[in-house]
This record gives sequence, structure tokens and C-alpha cells, in this order.
Amino acid sequence: MSFSVAGMEEERGAAAAAEEIRRLPAEVNWEMLDKSRFFVLGAGLFSGVSAALYPAVVVKTHLQVAPPPQAAAATVRAILGRDGVRGFYRGFGASLAGTVPARALYMAALEATKSSVGSAAVRLGVSEPAASAVASAAAGVSAAVAAQVVWTPVDVVSQRLMVQTSAACRYAGGADAFRKILAADGVRGLYRGFGLSIITYAPSNAVWWASYAMAQRLAWRVVGADRSESYPALMAVQGASAAVAGGAAALVTMPLDTVKTRLQVMETDAASARPTLGRTMRGLLKEGGWAACYRGLGPRWGSMSLSAATMVTTYELLKRLSAKEGSFG
Repeated sequence: MSFSVAGMEEERGAAAAAEEIRRLPAEVNWEMLDKSRFFVLGAGLFSGVSAALYPAVVVKTHLQVAPPPQAAAATVRAILGRDGVRGFYRGFGASLAGTVPARALYMAALEATKSSVGSAAVRLGVSEPAASAVASAAAGVSAAVAAQVVWTPVDVVSQRLMVQTSAACRYAGGADAFRKILAADGVRGLYRGFGLSIITYAPSNAVWWASYAMAQRLAWRVVGADRSESYPALMAVQGASAAVAGGAAALVTMPLDTVKTRLQVMETDAASARPTLGRTMRGLLKEGGWAACYRGLGPRWGSMSLSAATMVTTYELLKRLSAKEGSFG
């Protein structure tokens, strides 16, 4: 009798889980998207978001590469006093030029992997919530690796431009920085920090997307899945889930990001040794101990949380705007 009661309880639990999933907002998968609309709209939307968040990235980069510890507010005042508002957008042109292809690669890899892995996991008998988390994690890794092929050279160029000043201006612009880095260090110079970027962003993306998927389910349990038809509620849940996931990822990956930024910004010449991961890490620890690895955490935490919330709500809106006619019906 106890076995039959346990079996009935298990069936009821499975039925309740299935009903909860059914009531959640419909997922727009890769097959449902009009790809042309998806990439064109995505380029415009994400360029706007990048422009809004770029000043925080500039402040974070200055904090990470400045030898004496500085407060974020003091750094903001210094940039504003030295270069005006324009100082917060140094390197933005180079960054924006790389944003479109990098985002295209990221979104394509993310959606294609999520769709294929999720379907495969369900076919293997994995429960829907677990399949969603596994697919999101695999998609995060795939997207991070694909995007870094473009993002690493863009980061190297844009960060060099970010930290130069009007008084000591070595590069005339993105194209000039690209040519000079290529001449000094070859292609290897443009991909400085690539391995560290993969080590930083692949696990971070895996955790981020898996956490985002789980956070959404928990949030809907609190808010009530019956409110998923309300667009304001949908945006609020997605934004809050993304902000939590983004803030946690910022904290976990901060030391690696600081080392990566230093490695990419450091100049080389004939008299100095080529910067390496070990040498950069030792120099940073000598400068200020482990606390030095967390310089710029405030701006990065705020930037990544805000960026995550903005990017995800924009991304979910983009997918719905790009859905093929009749794909929900």
C-alpha cells in the first residue's frame, strides 16, 4: 500500500511540475525566429544598450590598471576634469564596431546550442527544469567561446584607448591602435588574454545562464505563474533574475577580469619582457595583495547587474519581436 501511495504522490508531483512549466511564459527558441529580423534588430538594440553602459566600463578599467588604489568617485572626477564627458567614451567606436559581429556570434551560438541540447536532454528522459538548466549552461559556454574570437581583439584595442589621456595620446583611434599593436606584437598581441578570457567567461556564462533559468522559475513561484501574461510582470521577473545572476558572476570572476585587463592594457617594447599571466598576477599581488584583484568591483558589479538586467530584457523583447508569424499558435 505504501508503495502505491508513494507512486501516486510522485505522479502528482510530476503533474504539478508539468502544470507549472505549462503556465510559464512561452520560450521563443531558435527555430521560431526570423533570423534576418533577429540580427538586424539585435544590432540596433544592443548598440544602444552598449552606449548607455560604456562609461561604467571605462571607470572599471581605469580602476583596474591604476597602480595606487583609487576610489570610483575620484576616478570619475579625474576623467571628467581631464577629458570631459568625451573621456567616458574613449574607445567606444572600436568597441561598437566589434559589438555587432560579436553579439551576432554570441546570440547564434547561444540559441542554437540551447535548442539542440535542450531537445536532446528531454529525449534522453531528463526532466524539463533540469534539461532547461543544462541547456542554458551549455549554451552559455558555447556563446562565450564564440564571442571571444571577436571580443578579445576589440577589448585589447578599446581598453588601450580607454586609459590614454589627451596629454599622453599614443593612438589616434581604433584603426591606428589596431595597426600599432599588430606591428609591435603581431596577431598574438591582439589576442593577449584570450585564454584567460575563455577561463573567465565560459564558466561565468554557464553559471549565469543556468542561474538565470532557475531564478526565473523561483521568481514565478513567488509572483505567481498566472501573472506571466502581464508584460510588466514578465519584464520585472526577467530583469530581477538577470541582475542577481549578473551580480554573482561579477563577484566570482573579478580577480580573473582584473588580471586579464592588466595583461591586455600593458604596453611592450624592446627593453621590457613580454607580459605573462604569472608576471602580471605577481605584480598585482605585490601592489596591493588580494584586495588589488577586486579594484573596480563596485563599478563592475553595478555595470554587470544593470547590463544583465538591460541586456536580458532587451534580448527577450528582441526574440519576441523576431518570432515568425504564427510561431506561438
